[in-house]
Amino acid sequence: MEYPYLALFHEVHRLIRSGPVLSDLTGPEEVTTAAEGGREHFRRLIASFAFSKVLILTYQGVILVIVLLAAAWRWYQRSSRSRRKGQRREHGLQQYGCAGSRCTGDNVEIEETSERIAGAGTETYAARAASQAQRCAEGWSSNSSASTRVGSPSSSSRTGNSTPPAIAVKEEDDIGVLSPLLARADRSSRTTPRDTSRMFKPWSWLRAALMYQPQPLPLLRRVLPNNSTTLMVLFLLGLNLFYLLYKIDFRHLSSIDIVSDRAGLMFVANLPWLYLLAAKNQPLKKLTGDSYENLNLYHRRQGEFMCFLAVVHFGGMLSAWYNFLRPEPFNFSLWDFLTIHLVLWGIGAWFAYEVLYLTSLSSFRERCYELFLASHIVLQVVGLGTLWMHHPHCSPYVASALLIFVADRIVWRLGLKSFSLRADLQVMEDGETVKVSANWPVKSSTGMSGFAKRLFARDMQHGWEPTHHVFLTVPALGTKHGLQSHPMTIASAAPTLGEDRSGNAWFNLIIRAKGGFSRDLLNHARVHGDAQIRLDGPYGSLHALEMLRASDIAMIVAGGSGIAVAYPMLWDLLHRRDERGQKVCLIWIVQDASHVSWIGNERLDELRDLGCHVIMPPPSRKSGRPDVKALLRDTVDELSAEVRDQIGVVVSGPDGMNRDANNACARLVAQGRNVEIAVEKFGW
Repeated sequence: MEYPYLALFHEVHRLIRSGPVLSDLTGPEEVTTAAEGGREHFRRLIASFAFSKVLILTYQGVILVIVLLAAAWRWYQRSSRSRRKGQRREHGLQQYGCAGSRCTGDNVEIEETSERIAGAGTETYAARAASQAQRCAEGWSSNSSASTRVGSPSSSSRTGNSTPPAIAVKEEDDIGVLSPLLARADRSSRTTPRDTSRMFKPWSWLRAALMYQPQPLPLLRRVLPNNSTTLMVLFLLGLNLFYLLYKIDFRHLSSIDIVSDRAGLMFVANLPWLYLLAAKNQPLKKLTGDSYENLNLYHRRQGEFMCFLAVVHFGGMLSAWYNFLRPEPFNFSLWDFLTIHLVLWGIGAWFAYEVLYLTSLSSFRERCYELFLASHIVLQVVGLGTLWMHHPHCSPYVASALLIFVADRIVWRLGLKSFSLRADLQVMEDGETVKVSANWPVKSSTGMSGFAKRLFARDMQHGWEPTHHVFLTVPALGTKHGLQSHPMTIASAAPTLGEDRSGNAWFNLIIRAKGGFSRDLLNHARVHGDAQIRLDGPYGSLHALEMLRASDIAMIVAGGSGIAVAYPMLWDLLHRRDERGQKVCLIWIVQDASHVSWIGNERLDELRDLGCHVIMPPPSRKSGRPDVKALLRDTVDELSAEVRDQIGVVVSGPDGMNRDANNACARLVAQGRNVEIAVEKFGW
């Protein structure tokens, strides 16, 4: 049975996809089989389809311009930070004039050539810190426990240890304590910068408004990013809506078909960018300075909008069937329409990507993480295959997305960045945490060209940088876990490399058991002391660390296992020879005193000996959650003597703590303080 309308409808699509001349499509011979009333409808469709095809090509150019602007802003930030670091270094040399050790006015830092801490059993640095302190006539003793000078390397700048005089601490807690709720009582006894809160500062208020992070959505329980990220997401959403609706006349019924066709074009135009944002190895990280974790937020929002586009495209096709193919004289049933090969492949692609979205929701991801990992890969392959078969116009975009997917997953992650070794497993003091430890000689990259280093010297055998993380696979846990990889922060300091770029890597992961993989790993560690593991990495961005290096005051706020992010960064900051006059502070909030064993009291002592200002509130399980906003604000007032001080804050912990720290920094910015903050999170 012939269906002239459907044949003409398909022929119009085939011709317009191959780029015909509009006048060739509107002659009487092409529409003689259609009813006279449909002639204008097809003319309008043909003209709109041709315009949409050209319009969508400009979308790629606009996105490229946005990426280049982000890269230019990144270059400007890096150059500004380099200038600030140079000015502070020059100021420190003029003020202290020390060589061989780094004098910071308040404390003395250890020489860069000192050994790095690498696992249990490493000797403390207290003796070496004391000997180096004597070499600097202007320095303050790094071991002083009674210093009241602000920024001393003790646990609390008020008393020289982690406990204010007014607070009694139980001995069994065995950690330093500082109560932010009682901290305001001694504000008058310390010097604070001049109050600028009532001055008219429109630029500061704008920065603070962009930095502010709203409360989560009450019904969806979705964590919202800060306002600047939200505005960027809304801008990209508005750009897509503009391309979807531009120059469509909604006075005619044919507008539904035009919107449907435009939605399909926008879906495939976004496809390569969707896969690029999801890739672990990609150029956007280098260009924009954003980590994979931050870019993944845009990936998720883009994926959600693409699912909306798929629904619009499918719904528009159903509308075309209902309005034009179902009535007489065609009498085309829904089954006849849905069983067309082109439509069948389209339904397959639509189903794959919609299920992919549903299984990516945080509620599903938290309950069935392993199923999420498996379905995410399988459904992507199914979606790309069915989309390729759906329409020839999709093939260039599908090929680009497939190339990105294969290069990232197979060539880079399984080929160039995968590294297997045997690691020790240790159940920590709390009984719910596993420490994965290993060490190996770092491979030298001496003799490689710059291109070869970027291409091949990228796996864990060549070392890592602070803030980097890896994807961990433990085949010993079974076939299911052998096919999965889980993101983990590297909790040990980056390896020290000699002039020949060689050294020894001491590697630690801290993994709290929750369910699934982590619970199975804990059960395995209770029986076996080691296991064969596979590491995929390292991944991450140095944006947060570069911000801290360029700051006069570097603060890291860690919640629980967030110390895995904080410790390598602190170690790097305290061992850089060029950071003179910088104050470094750690605020670590734990639920239980036993969690200190994750890095050990000796590590905290070594950080203090190196000049780090360590603050630890009482365990929240006994004393309740501390007031992070007040704690951070009071600490900034203590450490910062001038309003113009550049303050860098990195926070890593639960979402609520991250939001409180972010908003505390926003308030400081509104008051005229020069504060930058970075939130360190990772995951799929």
